[in-house]
Amino acid sequence: MAQVERESMDYDVVIVGAGPAGLSAAIRLKQLDPDLSVVLLEKGSEIGAHILSGAVLDPVGLNALIPDWKDKGAPLDTPVTSDAFYVLGEGGRVRIPNRVMPPLMDNHGNYVVSMGNVCRWLGQQAEALGVEIFTGMSCSEPVWGETADGLPRLAGVVAGEFGKVPDGSFDGAPGPSYEPGMEIRGKYVFLAEGVRGSLSQQMIARFNLAAAQEPQKYGLGMKELWTLPEGRIKAGQVIHTMGWPLDRSAGGGGFIYGLSDTEAYVGFVVHLNYRNPYLYPYGEFQRFKHHPLVSEILSGGKRTAYGARAINEGGWQSLPQLAFPGGALLGCAAGMVNVPRIKGNHNAMLSGLHAAEVAQAAISMGREGDVLEDYDAVVRAGAIGRDLRAVANVKPLWSRYGLMASLGVGGLDMWTQTLLNRSLFGSISHGKTDAESTEPAARHKPIAYPKPDGKLSFDRLTNVAFSGTNHDESQPSHLKLKDPTIPIARNLPLYAEPAQRYCPAGVYEVVEEPTGPRFQINFQNCVHCKTCDIKDPSQNIVWTTPQGGDGPNYPNM
Repeated sequence: MAQVERESMDYDVVIVGAGPAGLSAAIRLKQLDPDLSVVLLEKGSEIGAHILSGAVLDPVGLNALIPDWKDKGAPLDTPVTSDAFYVLGEGGRVRIPNRVMPPLMDNHGNYVVSMGNVCRWLGQQAEALGVEIFTGMSCSEPVWGETADGLPRLAGVVAGEFGKVPDGSFDGAPGPSYEPGMEIRGKYVFLAEGVRGSLSQQMIARFNLAAAQEPQKYGLGMKELWTLPEGRIKAGQVIHTMGWPLDRSAGGGGFIYGLSDTEAYVGFVVHLNYRNPYLYPYGEFQRFKHHPLVSEILSGGKRTAYGARAINEGGWQSLPQLAFPGGALLGCAAGMVNVPRIKGNHNAMLSGLHAAEVAQAAISMGREGDVLEDYDAVVRAGAIGRDLRAVANVKPLWSRYGLMASLGVGGLDMWTQTLLNRSLFGSISHGKTDAESTEPAARHKPIAYPKPDGKLSFDRLTNVAFSGTNHDESQPSHLKLKDPTIPIARNLPLYAEPAQRYCPAGVYEVVEEPTGPRFQINFQNCVHCKTCDIKDPSQNIVWTTPQGGDGPNYPNM
């Protein structure tokens, strides 16, 4: 495509992504210096539209950012009132006593929240401080500049490009209603895109930010919002599960969070390092709801929303270098989830605070476009680093030795970290990537999943309708194949083409035709979970950002 001419706008700080990390950074920058020009760009149709999280929120980040959040009406209305942890068998359950769990696992003092609504409220606080917020603005590519030493630096992003049409090429071509978008430039650019962000992945590769770290690990989280009959759930009731329906070849677990006395979040996480390509994560989630512990709560209720999202699980060992020339990785763009706690929002918010404070100090000294090394240092040495180090070995122990090892040895390691501030095991490596963990189909047997009953369990496409997902079908698919022949020529015979199962939205299909099988991409169904970009065993699928405003529109999630 010919060089596109674009207008540009200049700011002190450009922030990509209006999640908890990006919003916290924007707010803190304006708190520190109201004269700073700060712009926040969000690809969703509104703030919160693409936010999907459990969520039980540890308010430590919010306390640091806005200490009087209660007086300002933050939507943290449901404190945790009870906390239970179960290991499930097919028909039974064993509760793990709370007293044997390390203190860091205690949820009292936390809140059951809709993180989408928390972000909507944070957006109001940011706008009140003078942050410019543009929603429906996908950031499709980086804008490059040079440092004072003549080296490449991230100088901005292209935002608001619309109207491309398919032309058989990788990127498509400008159509009759093409809008080139603008170059949004900044002295520093914060990437707060969430898990597996497109620009973040480019920066990690360009600047070799993960060279000294273990491979990043991921899980797929799926979630539904349910309205329930009176008496089924209590506001603030928190339940976590491990075990059934997953077998020893896969890790993960479920959750039920009482948002009110008649509403609950129900979800399931499957670790994406599973070996069996026949495993169907969405099917495991639907089976989970038929366990007596869960069905007793949900029966007679109504599912009102659905969504899915990848989760960072690499933790401390996989944390890349966070600062690079001209920019920084914030929150889940870097991977700051505490896996045993199933929490990352608090660290995302703290990372936004730290990045803002370091950038404001640099700008006040006349700096721009260099490496904010102090940001990386404070994350590793401060509260985020302490939170991640304490649980660093739980995930690799689970991956290597299974559920019971993660409960026993992993629990011991967390206690040791809590009491002695050190691990008896050192730092255990993760090993393979999640894509590399997928084994050939010949080593495994297909798994028979029960047909959804339409009451507790639902087919994928029906559930996708409850995510509010929409994409302009005239645009090129944002799900790119590096080599279009690989799905049928390699993945199908070797791995039984797992894309048709690992996607929680039914995007990928193998269609049988008289001339042979054909790989079909229904990109309009995509809920932006990024699982395909992570789990494809051939690493042939590249997730790129679609037009602004497209994708899910999550209500109260």
